[in-house]
Amino acid sequence: MNILLLEDDLILSAELCRFLESNNFNCDKIYDGETFLRQIKNNTYELYLLDINVPKINGLDVCQTIRSFDKNTPIIIISAYGDISDKKDAFTRLADDYLVKPFQFEELLLRMNSLLRRKAPSDNSDQDILRIDDLIINKTEQKVYRGGNEITLTLKEFQLLVYLAEAQGRTVSKQQITEHVWEHNFNTNTNTVEVYINFLRKKIDKDFKIKLIHTRSGFGYYLSPL
Repeated sequence: MNILLLEDDLILSAELCRFLESNNFNCDKIYDGETFLRQIKNNTYELYLLDINVPKINGLDVCQTIRSFDKNTPIIIISAYGDISDKKDAFTRLADDYLVKPFQFEELLLRMNSLLRRKAPSDNSDQDILRIDDLIINKTEQKVYRGGNEITLTLKEFQLLVYLAEAQGRTVSKQQITEHVWEHNFNTNTNTVEVYINFLRKKIDKDFKIKLIHTRSGFGYYLSPL
């Protein structure tokens, strides 16, 4: 699992990441809040660790910003501030847990695993949730998220995206798309499918390094992070 750490103490940051990596986590470390928020736009993480007193944007404001577009990813505050008012401020901004420095790394690990166990059932076990890399499609609510940001789609764009996602990386032809998404309600010689694929690319892929929508020349389209 991928963890993103916001901590400006270089020694603590390095030691904590080494500990997490020895326990089978991937840990990226960031030293200021502004860079941290840029980092999460194009990358997917399963948990965030936030110190409060960091440069540029403090950890509490980072937490609040994350929660404005991502309600689910666990957030643990790690801070030298131990007053009840500090903890209240963190939980008011929807942090999931709060650990006062200095702390034992093993205790942090226990808290992380507890949060991740609680989060796991809501990710992929629900058949109405489709996930491809950092793209999440909620079929029930007809909502789409990428990198934690909600993406607004028209009904046909949503239906096309769901059809591509449910193919699980297999290439689907233009003919198959017209049958399942448009039910042959237009001439297959038109470029309607191509137009809608381009609409999706602009909304799903344009602002991300990893492209998910691909063309297999002469065969059709597929959805995959590879």
